[in-house]
This record gives sequence, structure tokens and C-alpha cells, in this order.
Amino acid sequence: MMKLLTALLLGSFLLPICAKAEADTVVTIRLWHQLMYAHRDVQAEALREFERHNPGIRVESLYRDTESLRSSFQSAAQVGGGPELIYGPSDQVGPLSTMGLLAPLDDLYSADEFKDFDPLSLVKRHGHLYMVGDNVGNHLSLLYNKKLVANPPRTTEELFAQGRAYKNGFYLVWPMQEPFFFVPWVGGFGESFVGPNTEPRLNTPAMKQALAFIRQLKDSGFVPKEADYETANALFKEGKSAMIINGDWSWGDYKKAKLDFGVTRLPLISSTGKWPSPLVSTKGYSMNVNIKPEKLEATRKLLRFLLSEPVQVQFSQAVSTLPSRLSARNSEEVRKDPLLLATASVMEVGTPMPVDPELRAIWDTLRTQYQAVLGGSVSPEQGAENAQAEAIKQIRIMNEITQPDAQASVVKLIALIALVLLAFYIFKKAPLVMRDMMGPQRLAYGFLMPALLTVGLVIVFPFIYNLVISFSNLSLRTFQDWQITGFQNYTAVLMDPQFYTILWKTVLWTAVNIFFHLSLGVFLAILIDQTLPAKPLLRTLLIIPWAVPQYISALTWRGMFNQEFGAINQVLRDYLMMEPVQWLSKPFEAFSACVLTNVWLGFPFMMMVALGGLQSIPKELYEAARVDGANAWQRFWRITWPLLQPVLIPATVLGGIWTFNNLNVVWLVSNGGEPADQTHILVSYVYKSAFDLYRYGHSAALSMVIFGLLLIATLFYLRVQRRYLTKGLK
Repeated sequence: MMKLLTALLLGSFLLPICAKAEADTVVTIRLWHQLMYAHRDVQAEALREFERHNPGIRVESLYRDTESLRSSFQSAAQVGGGPELIYGPSDQVGPLSTMGLLAPLDDLYSADEFKDFDPLSLVKRHGHLYMVGDNVGNHLSLLYNKKLVANPPRTTEELFAQGRAYKNGFYLVWPMQEPFFFVPWVGGFGESFVGPNTEPRLNTPAMKQALAFIRQLKDSGFVPKEADYETANALFKEGKSAMIINGDWSWGDYKKAKLDFGVTRLPLISSTGKWPSPLVSTKGYSMNVNIKPEKLEATRKLLRFLLSEPVQVQFSQAVSTLPSRLSARNSEEVRKDPLLLATASVMEVGTPMPVDPELRAIWDTLRTQYQAVLGGSVSPEQGAENAQAEAIKQIRIMNEITQPDAQASVVKLIALIALVLLAFYIFKKAPLVMRDMMGPQRLAYGFLMPALLTVGLVIVFPFIYNLVISFSNLSLRTFQDWQITGFQNYTAVLMDPQFYTILWKTVLWTAVNIFFHLSLGVFLAILIDQTLPAKPLLRTLLIIPWAVPQYISALTWRGMFNQEFGAINQVLRDYLMMEPVQWLSKPFEAFSACVLTNVWLGFPFMMMVALGGLQSIPKELYEAARVDGANAWQRFWRITWPLLQPVLIPATVLGGIWTFNNLNVVWLVSNGGEPADQTHILVSYVYKSAFDLYRYGHSAALSMVIFGLLLIATLFYLRVQRRYLTKGLK
């Protein structure tokens, strides 16, 4: 028995040591990617195979959507963190390499080995290789359900003729709001939307004709009036649409769904005799510049494995991607794939995707005007003209580098004075704090210390850092070597007319939401507290909107607001005999949709706060009021409302701050400010400025202005309410 006890004790000490020693010998490589569903299964199988042959290397694979991958990597890599590898589209190379966040891959292979790769898969900038793709294409084509369409249209005339005659649902679907799905048609009218040096060419006859064509197509009746990517994808998968415009990244999911589909070019433009020109690029791997030396060789080993011929053939067999390795294309599995044979025809009329960061500004401005044309608020001619002017302006701002001047010295002097005063205050208070910490209360301080350190790292440090860069020229071109420049960012924010337009919209957004949060919350709390049966069950059901993650709720509500398939319009049409509302295509309606979603998400919090306050009010007060003949309204106004004020005031302040800064609902329900950037509030405008246009100093200044506005509004509100409560008590 003693021997057994001794063995157990030794094991309890040795096992953690052995586990730590084993963990120290295993190298963990993190990979962030944006692979579609079927592609993830193939990648997971490939990574398991790699780990079996390399037991000393463990790979952590994490999915992020395209925009989240880019913005999250920027934030992490800026401070020396982030994954060792990222996988995404080639256009992310431009901004990330300009910021100095990617490590060159020039020596990943020898010159002879590089000859085995399609040149399109080797993404270079300024003479260095920053991405190696494992497939080539990433282009749009026309996919048709062979059970519903025997012969897809070859020309746009055939498209309209067959579409009008089609009666089995929708003839064609595609994410019509996205400019990436629009620009191939511009090429069909004879011109590209960008020049050879990625300069914008948006105000051209081809652009105007393409905009007019797409609006005509939208109004044709055989395409949905509203369709984001997920809606279009679901309609095609379920056989409710005969054709879809989509990329080769989607083929794996359609194959997994056992859909019998074909691939062909987008229809020839009948009026010009030219084929639409989809953008052709690659998706591939890039390496973090901050990779640790002890992980470098393991990362390169993993990268070479993922780019190897067997893995590329494995992906090609499962999801029909065109391998980047020429040797992999010669394999029998690839040569016999009918989808890859069809995609070669599509790529013949394609245009290489630019990777310069200026493309981001072009996409952003084109998206705004393109959606305005689709919504009918501007003409194709005016939209093209506006897009060109705005793109030139955004590119100029994006590449602008503000130089330090006399203002920088003023800012540094103010910072120095602030630090001296802070040091003096700490020096003065330090003996008192140390005495308390070493006295009888040292145990309490010990328990508080982890929380204080966490608050300092999570809140205080980011706030100070944001304050510092708000006085800097941190941007795309100065990401690694920014300087303190002065008050220029604050001047730019306060002199921008758009700031005041969005500020007014944000104030309206906050006021409307808080009004309904408060009124609905108090109303439901009173019902539950006084009249309704099954109170625990009702309380649980009504708190669900607040308990469910906002991300899920916002996307669910976005689906419910769809003009043709959403539950809300179905109720309006079937039960109230009303015309369907274009919730997501019109500015006022889209803003209202965001408000309705946020009201649903926010009222449970106020309800629970009010319910707690109601339960603390003595029942004798109501009994006395009834004896005095007070009716229900008088009892509420004279007893309930005044006594709820102490709990509702801080809840309202918190709710106002949360609502003012609620990015999730606006960004997800309106899909990033749609239509045409008309649903932005200040916090979403900050996000766009920072991560879409790379104006980090400007967005930091804007966020500090938001902080100042909220601080002033909160202090004013609390002061007014304190006076009100003081008078009430007297």
C-alpha cells in the first residue's frame, strides 16, 4: 500500500513535468484561412497527414472571413503577434506588404522549382515574392443546373429571352450588391475599370453602359430583387434558381451537395460582341514577418507541404480547383475533370487581378455608387462620374503622408507635462498606497491586483495607445515608422461635413433605440411583476434576445428582412395584405431594419433592470395609494417611476453608450453600411476609415472625438438626473 501511495505521489509530480517537457519539444504553427466549407474538410485531412509524418509539429487552423482575416492580421502583426501563415486572396498582398507585415518567400524554392508554378500564382511586389498560390482562378463564371437548363445562354439577348420564358422560380441569381460580381460586365462593354497602374477608370462609356445593363437585369423580373451571397447560394443549391454567377471557390460545396451543374462563360454582350472579363487571380499562402526563429523551419516545411503536388491534386479532386503546379495539372485526375476543362475557357477571357492597395479605394467608391444606381437614387452617368471623383480623392488620402510640424512639438510638450504631473502625483501618493497594501488590507489588495492588471492591459493601455496615434500620421504608408505630427487628424475630423451628417444619424439611432429599450423594458417588467402568470418562464423567454450572441441575431434578422424570402415581408404580404418592403435596398428602410434589430436585442436588459427595481419597491406604498383612490396611471407616475429612477439612470447611461458604439448590428444587418454607405453610424464609419482605407491616425482621432462626446453627454445627463432626484427627495 505504501509503495502504491509513493508511486501515485511521484506520478502526480512527474506527469506535469513530463507533459511540459513534451510540450516544449512540439512546435505549434498557426494558420489563418478563409476557405469555404468543403475546402476546410480537405485542408483538415491534409493537416492530419502532415502531423502524422511530423510528430514534432502541431498545426492550429482557424477560419476567418476575408475582411476579418485581413483586419485581424494587421492588428496582431503590428504588435509582433499573429499567425505564422495566412491563406487568402492575392489582393491582400498589396496592403499587407506595403505595411511591412509579410516576409519575402523568394528563397522558399530554387529557381528551377519555381518554374513548376503558374506565374499567376507567384504574387510579387517591388521585386519580392510575398504569396505562393496553391490554385489559380478565383474567377467568376456562369454555373447552371443541368436539370433545369439544358443549354445556357450564350449572349445577353438569349439571357433575357430565356429568362422571361422561365417559370420554375428564378432564372439567375448572384450577389448583385457586390462590385466584384459587377466589374466583369464592364470588360464586356469594351474597357477595364482600372488602368495598368491601378488608376481608376470609372467614368467611362463602358462603365455607364454596364451600370445601365445591370439595372435593366435587376428589373427584368427573372432575378431576385435582393440577394446577398448566402441567399443566392442557397437558392441555387435548393434548385430554386436555374443559374448562378459564382466563383470556382464554390464548386466544392456544390459537388458536396450532389448538384449536377455545368460551368461556362458569362453571356456575350450582344451590343458589343465582347465577352465579360472576370478577374483572374490566385489564393495562396503568405508568411508573417514576425515569425519566431525557432518556428521558421517548421513553418517553411508546412508551407512546402501545403503547396506540394499531392496536396494540390487532393484539393483538385475534392473541390475542382485548378492547381498552381504545372506538374499537378498533368495528373490524370486533373486533366479529366470536366469543370476544370470548362474553367480554362472562362480564364481565356479573364483579366489578372491587380494587387496594389489602391484597388481597395476603387472597390470602396465603386461599391457606394454601384449600389446607388441599383437603388435608383442616381443615374448610371452620375454614378460613374461620382465614383471616379471619389476614387481619386480616396487614393490621394490613402497615400498621403502628413509630415510633423510645429504642432508636433506642442503635442510632445503637453505629453511631457502630463507625464511629469502624473509622476509627481504617483510619488506623492505612493507611500500611502504602500502603507495600505502592507497593512491589514494587504489580502484585499492581493485579490484585487489581478483584476487591476487585467483592466490596465485590456482598457487603460489600448486607450492611451489610441490617444497617442490619434496625433500621428499612422497610415498605410507609415505603418512601421509613424511619427507624432500634431492636431491635423482632429482638424480633418471636425472640418469634415460628413462627420456631422453621420453624427446626427448616430444621435437619432441612439435616441430611438434607448426610447424603445426603456419603454418596452419597463412595460414588460411591470406586466411580469404584477399580472402575468408563469413569471419565471416568461422572464426566461424574454431574456433570450439579450442572451443570444449579437452576431447570430443580427445575421438572422438580416435574413428575415429579405424583400422576397424574409419572414417579415411574408407576414406583411400574407396577413396584412401589404406590399413587400425593400428593407435592405433603401436607405430609410435599411436604417429602420437596423433599429428594429437593435430594439429586439436591447429591451431585455432594461426589462431585467426594471424588474429588479420593481421588486425592491415596498408593496405598502401601492396599497396606501389604492386606499387614497389613485388609479393605475397615478400609481405608476407617482410611485413606480420615481422609485425606479435610481436603477434606470445608470442602466440608461450604459445602454446609451453601448448603443452609440454598437458596431455589430449596423455592420451585419446593413452589410457594412449598405445601401451606398447610407446606414453608417460613427463607430462603423471609424471601422471603415481604419480597415478599409487604412487611415489609422484619422480613425483614432475620430474615436477619441466619439469618446469625448459620450463623456460630455454622460456627465451632463447624470448632473441633470442628480438635480431631478434631489428635488424629488425634497
